[in-house]
Amino acid sequence: MSLKDKASEMIPDKGKSTDSKRLMSLDALRGFDMFWIVGASGLFVGLEKISDNAIFRAIVGQLEHVEWEGFAFYDLIFPLFVFMIGVSIVLSLSKSINKGGMGKTYLKIFRRSLLIYVLGLFYYGGISDGMDQIRYVGVLQRLAIAYCITALLFCHMKWKGLLITCWGILIGYWACLTFIPFPGSEEGRYTIDHNLTRYIDSIWLPGRRWNGDWDPEGLFSNLTAVASCIFGVLAGLLIQNNKFSDLKKVQMLGIGGVVALGVGFLWGMQFPVIKNIWTSTYVLVAAGYSALLLGLFYWVIEVLKFRLWAMPFVWIGMNPITIYMSANLLEYRDLALRLVGGEIQSSLGRFGELVAALVAVGMVLALARFMYQRKIFLRL
Repeated sequence: MSLKDKASEMIPDKGKSTDSKRLMSLDALRGFDMFWIVGASGLFVGLEKISDNAIFRAIVGQLEHVEWEGFAFYDLIFPLFVFMIGVSIVLSLSKSINKGGMGKTYLKIFRRSLLIYVLGLFYYGGISDGMDQIRYVGVLQRLAIAYCITALLFCHMKWKGLLITCWGILIGYWACLTFIPFPGSEEGRYTIDHNLTRYIDSIWLPGRRWNGDWDPEGLFSNLTAVASCIFGVLAGLLIQNNKFSDLKKVQMLGIGGVVALGVGFLWGMQFPVIKNIWTSTYVLVAAGYSALLLGLFYWVIEVLKFRLWAMPFVWIGMNPITIYMSANLLEYRDLALRLVGGEIQSSLGRFGELVAALVAVGMVLALARFMYQRKIFLRL
């Protein structure tokens, strides 16, 4: 068998191996990711206040975004979700293509993308501050754009084409930021004040921008967010491939993750790892950690069958958009302080912050569990 033939067996084309059963490990990882957004950070801040422990201090230090260059755990939350969208594209659209055909699949893609994008506009205030203050880009908007483009690519490309496209995006983005001149480029190309991505936002991005004249989810960096999503598709194709044992899939995710991390950090010596402009090296580092986490969750839940511990994450992971929107509308921490704030929190001393965080997280889990038990799954 030639090397080409062997390579073609590594990852199947969509539709050839479609195990439609829901992956609990993916739901759990999605819930784990969301858990940090809706309250886990507060728990560790509370623990740090109780005990001035070096471990807690180190963890809390990882729960803030790096200001510019570098990578902290909190910088993984967003691209991990984008990565998992890519995995879900494989599992959901393979079935859709086989059963409904391309026409219905296109409709599904465009409808879902539009609804997520509109929710993103609503999340950031909609028109409450006037039409000129609409935030046209943001977290949900980026998810919608990355999903739409990647899903369409998945419908028409095999894994090799997706891989080539992904690397084309990464190299092309680097080339643009490195070589295309713009006002101020002579003073720097990867700095917070001087980069092509910021310049494009300052000229062409309408509405409200998160950081004055530019946005961390700005126009041009949506391109590399698509690359993050494609990496998730490649991971999904691997998981979908029944020619490999579950343990082999875990090993391949681990190897792929380590390679992506190595290439990302090595390339980062020239092209910095920067979340705010979603550099190519940031994509690789985030994809590497994402693959390792997916492999870990897949191994523990699907291979070893240790599942009970993951149920709270599954509750959240089955309704991620609902939980995310509810955190924006309900402000769980504010609700918690209405119950255990004020004199109660003061009387608890150094435990007050932790109790408030526990109540807030408890509210999130209660809502997620309520919806899960009653099979209320608000999917777009």
